[in-house]
Amino acid sequence: MTVDVRVETVIHAPLAEVAAYASDPSHAPEWYVNISSVEWETPPPARPGSRIAFVAHFLGRRIAYTYEITDLVPGERTVMRTAQGPFPMETTYTWDAVDGGTRMTLRNTGEPSGFGSLTAPLVARAMRRATSKDLAALKAIMEAR
Repeated sequence: MTVDVRVETVIHAPLAEVAAYASDPSHAPEWYVNISSVEWETPPPARPGSRIAFVAHFLGRRIAYTYEITDLVPGERTVMRTAQGPFPMETTYTWDAVDGGTRMTLRNTGEPSGFGSLTAPLVARAMRRATSKDLAALKAIMEAR
């Protein structure tokens, strides 16, 4: 079963600022509820081919994984993928200018295997809740600047 979670919010801040901040993986622990640490495996800044190791806590479990940036168009989109673990994922950020700020969309897609495939609906609901909190935290950070 494929998991596809898409959440968006309007952030009352300039698109260039929101995109620059959100697309820098070093900031992830500041606005991602579940991410506790980030370590660059390749030198920053972010660009296609960059590899970044993340440690997260999700559904009571510690998860360590490495994302590779596969597409990055500044101010438009960032796409990262991991093939590790029981739940290979692709995360896509997109930004659009709207009246009063920036619409940011965060989409996570993947196909869990093994036990993960049995719990996919639960995982999707938990991801939607966490992603909504993540974007709310990002919105608060960006609007406070």
